[in-house]
Amino acid sequence: MMILKRDFLKLFALSFFVFYSQFLVAQNLNKVQVDAKYKKNFKSLVSKKSIKADLEFIQSDSELSNKELIALNEIPAPPFEEDNRGLAFKKLLETYGVDTAWIDAAGNVIGLLKGTDDRYVAIDAHLDTVFPIDTDVSVQFLGDTLYAPGIGDDTRGLAVVLSVLRTVKQSKLKPTSNLYFIGSVGEEGLGDLSGVKYIFSNQGIKVDSWISVDGGGLGRITNKALGSLRYRVTFKGSGGHSWGNFGIVNPHHALGAAIQKFVIAADEYTKEGPKTSYNIGRIGGGTSVNSVPFASWMEVDMRSVDPIRLNKMDEILRAAVTEALKEQNDIKRSGRELEVELLEIGNRPSGELPENLPLVQNALAVLDYFDIDPSLSRGSTNANIPISMGIPAITIGRGGVGGGAHSLNEWWLDKEGYKAVQFAYLILMMEAGF
Repeated sequence: MMILKRDFLKLFALSFFVFYSQFLVAQNLNKVQVDAKYKKNFKSLVSKKSIKADLEFIQSDSELSNKELIALNEIPAPPFEEDNRGLAFKKLLETYGVDTAWIDAAGNVIGLLKGTDDRYVAIDAHLDTVFPIDTDVSVQFLGDTLYAPGIGDDTRGLAVVLSVLRTVKQSKLKPTSNLYFIGSVGEEGLGDLSGVKYIFSNQGIKVDSWISVDGGGLGRITNKALGSLRYRVTFKGSGGHSWGNFGIVNPHHALGAAIQKFVIAADEYTKEGPKTSYNIGRIGGGTSVNSVPFASWMEVDMRSVDPIRLNKMDEILRAAVTEALKEQNDIKRSGRELEVELLEIGNRPSGELPENLPLVQNALAVLDYFDIDPSLSRGSTNANIPISMGIPAITIGRGGVGGGAHSLNEWWLDKEGYKAVQFAYLILMMEAGF
């Protein structure tokens, strides 16, 4: 059958129209929905003269906020060594008028502003950065851009928290809920969320709603927690001379076998199903090329959106290590057998809070007001802990623009950075009531 050119064009146009219509429908189905009730509540809030004054105050507060950002950033604060930065942050909380401030047993700095009801709403940023204590964290300028390790992640978050506190204190609207302003410890790396884990333990404080400031742009709201497991796996043996003690079991050989077995099995398992990842980030051990090592170790990171799959990855790793240990011990010719230690160095639970949760809807309503397209995302942040416990919690962005996180060339530019403070403040007021 012959198709004329004009008929082909009509057929193509019809096919494209059907495809594009289906695409738009799919996009609409995936679009984050903001309940009209929350839009209405928020419009009622921002219509108040006092709120308009507060938003103007935040914009005028940017210069002080940036000075504090620089001052705090120049205090080194790797995980487990946040004390000096914590003391400086506590002093600022007291300066700006919290009712009481303290440092808990984990090292978290907490400021309380008392309300009139028995609810507690927290806004948090983490004190620690990924950089060792001897890293040069002085802030350098290139035009208006600030360069320094940790300037964005998450020192800028601390500056946002302080600016929100100043705004609350000068506002004519008084929150009904109690407010916590927190600088938490141990968010990064081997800190393993130690600060927030303590806060939500039996020894911690009562928290009914949690807002973390730790991320980039304003459009991304994290309401889903990415779970992870991290291990340090160490094979241990007697060690000895590569020639004189040949025949003893070699920990490096066992480690190599374990890595191969783990990667093959993990690769097969992660090809299908909800996203799951694995990574061997560090390995080490040994003293010289002609010595059988005393120990050989690796650090393994495994993540998944599904806790069941994360548990399966745990099983895969343990099976690989056990098989490698047995194989190497079976071929020894002399000396004692190898031993292995699996030390858990990280455990971040996963979880997910629904889109219709009031805290999430309040955040979406604020973004709608700012005319910013929102997205609900999954991440590994301080909010992992409350999310996994079913406690309302989100992580929001620090604002401005930046890049190079976790690198020595990290940078941040105050491009309408005040909007992040306005965003955080408005969510806090919506959650706290007034």
